[in-house]
Amino acid sequence: MDVKESKKIAMHISNVSIVINVVLSALKVIAGVFAHSSAMISDAVHSLSDVFSTFVVMIGIHISSKDSDKDHQYGHERYESVASIILATMLGLTGAGIGYAGIKAILYGADELKAPGMLALLAAVISIIVKELMFWYTKAGAEKINSGALMADAWHHRSDALSSVGSLIGIGAARLGYPIFDPIASIVICLFIFKAAFDIYKDAVNKMVDASVDEETLEQIREVIAKQEGVLGIDEIRTRLFGSRYYVDVEISADGNQTLWQAHAIAEKVHDIIEEQFRDAKHVMVHVNPAEPPME
Repeated sequence: MDVKESKKIAMHISNVSIVINVVLSALKVIAGVFAHSSAMISDAVHSLSDVFSTFVVMIGIHISSKDSDKDHQYGHERYESVASIILATMLGLTGAGIGYAGIKAILYGADELKAPGMLALLAAVISIIVKELMFWYTKAGAEKINSGALMADAWHHRSDALSSVGSLIGIGAARLGYPIFDPIASIVICLFIFKAAFDIYKDAVNKMVDASVDEETLEQIREVIAKQEGVLGIDEIRTRLFGSRYYVDVEISADGNQTLWQAHAIAEKVHDIIEEQFRDAKHVMVHVNPAEPPME
């Protein structure tokens, strides 16, 4: 799939996310205010943060899809990781605000806590269903175009669904006569959000500090190289992530008595087969070493 098609898919998914999150946030705010639920209002803030995070994702994908230029000769893919880091930071700050509000309500407003109304309970159920569907929808798109930023947005949806589960439990317990569980649910939501933010941040940083690909992918690359005619051995292979794609540097052994043209043909064959079978390989560098002469 080419860059333009990937960008088109990402933008369509992002636009759908924005519309749904705006509507869902409005529903949660109304339910939280009229049903007297701090957990639902916290949940609404989380959903609203999804709107801003999606804009960050769209900007990141737009920049990362640009072609190489004079100032960025290796492309712009890492801007998508920058977008993911910004998203993780926004998510973490949102979680901190929700957690603070919950703790404050427990410490200083315990006497004023009220049991939430049925409207808050209904809003929580709707939110869980909608956000879980959005998670799978966005995740499928992220996997299709291999987008780290879009995958981060998918997990943002999942964290929102989990926070709504926390809201549902807290509101339900509060309606049973334990109003303290409503702000406690806000604190639980905060922890879910922190976990999602940490995972997104970790993945984005790995893609910016030249972390290698996973062991399974590396082994698959080894197997493909070893099967190529003329390759007598693999002396060294290194990979490094570059945004949502990766570089492969490999040193192979070949018959030292061959001509330069023959050795080059083997290297070119290895280069082409890797880029053909591993779509996420951004660039492959192949170096040919003369194999040790056989023992007489």
